[in-house]
Amino acid sequence: MLYYIIYRSIIHEHSSNTNKLEIAAMKSRLLKPSVKTITIKTLLTVIMLAALIMTIVIGFSFRTLSHKIVEGQALTISELVKAGLTSHMKAGIMDKRNYFLEEIRSLNEINSMSIIRSKEVNDQFGSGSHLEGDMDPVAAGVFKSGEPDFVLNEYSLHPNIRAVIPFNASSKGALSCLSCHEVAEGTVLGVVDIEIDLAEYRNIALLVMIGIGVISTIFIILIVGNIFKTVQIYVKDPLESLVNKAREAYTVQKPVSEDDFESMEFQNVAKEINLFNEDIIKTQKLLEEKNQELANLNDEIEETLKETVFAMGVIEEVRSKETKNHTKRVTEYCRLFADKLGFSEEEKNIISAAAPLHDIGKIGISDYILLKSGKLTDDEQEIMKDHTKIGYSMLVHSQRDILKAAAVIAYQHHEKWDGTGYPQGLKGNKIHIYARIAAMADVFDALSTKRTYKEAWPLEAIISNFKEMKGSHFDPELVDIFLANIDDFIEIQDRYY
Repeated sequence: MLYYIIYRSIIHEHSSNTNKLEIAAMKSRLLKPSVKTITIKTLLTVIMLAALIMTIVIGFSFRTLSHKIVEGQALTISELVKAGLTSHMKAGIMDKRNYFLEEIRSLNEINSMSIIRSKEVNDQFGSGSHLEGDMDPVAAGVFKSGEPDFVLNEYSLHPNIRAVIPFNASSKGALSCLSCHEVAEGTVLGVVDIEIDLAEYRNIALLVMIGIGVISTIFIILIVGNIFKTVQIYVKDPLESLVNKAREAYTVQKPVSEDDFESMEFQNVAKEINLFNEDIIKTQKLLEEKNQELANLNDEIEETLKETVFAMGVIEEVRSKETKNHTKRVTEYCRLFADKLGFSEEEKNIISAAAPLHDIGKIGISDYILLKSGKLTDDEQEIMKDHTKIGYSMLVHSQRDILKAAAVIAYQHHEKWDGTGYPQGLKGNKIHIYARIAAMADVFDALSTKRTYKEAWPLEAIISNFKEMKGSHFDPELVDIFLANIDDFIEIQDRYY
């Protein structure tokens, strides 16, 4: 589908206005992201999500590991305390135990440490030293369960963990508790209550997380940069090159070189473009040939129509016993007027082709009236006027520009500028310009040539008549054009006399 999309843009470019295409392309580029942007955005989203998940997993794992390490450290210290106290008891130097406990308590990570003895021990040996603590709910719970309890306080300025670890009586091992204490197996003789400072662990954890974040960021930058470069080299640049080469191939009608692309996909697209290009060029050539044939046929039809129209005008001229070449002279007069008015070439061709039919409606007038040499009666005059309506009704149904113009001329060429003409009594600019021109041309030819009922007028009389009729019978502008170019009109008359 890629080559189809590319060629649609190429064909559209060659068939539309270049400026519009550039504006449309600019708007498209502003509204839609590039392939590079889409790829980087999608990839960056995935990488950021993966990095976030990885950071959370690593952070949670590190936190769990840190807790296990701290708990293990607390258990180790408690075992050391229990072993030391047992040794002091066996050696009979319990009165020296405070020195031992003070040494352990002085370790950097330990905020506080105390021993809480059970009721059984106090009953047997009496109260303990000043290093022995008081019973609280946490310690009471450990005495009851016989299992260590860890209370973590990690979300404060001074994070710490409180480890309350039981000292259970046991007869196993070298240091049998039951040899000194009169209690049952498994009785909790006491607990070691230790509070360990976690600030150093937290700082290490923060450093590790920052390190992970920095490494992840560098990793993401490297990946994005590499993908950015890869997309640029292997997608964006080849795609732009492919579009340009496809456009060039269409313009110069040469195939796109498949070896210019490294990837197999773009080579395949280039190959498909060349195949599609061949089909487009063949189809275009066929269309050009058909269009030329149609243009030639249309020109032939237009020329045939013009010849037919002119022949019809000549037929009407012969039947009405008009002066020879009347139709040709009227046609040329109309073209001259149109030229002086600044008409386009197309409009000049239309009026000169349509003018011969200005009196075609006389075909429907009887020979008795049409060929009468004497003056017509009022009733005969009214019948003669009907030739404008007859001509219009003959031509009005055509969709051809020439015949539509001929219908207007046939209907309105006897209208007068002051509104006293017929058949509609139109006034001024409401009379079509084609009809106003045809009226001037027809009257000039009628006055300047000999007819069966009159002689040709002298030029001075014709000029005087048009000046007199200016603004009443004829369009003032057309009269001015006629008078200013009288020599050109006389030249046409002499040429086709």
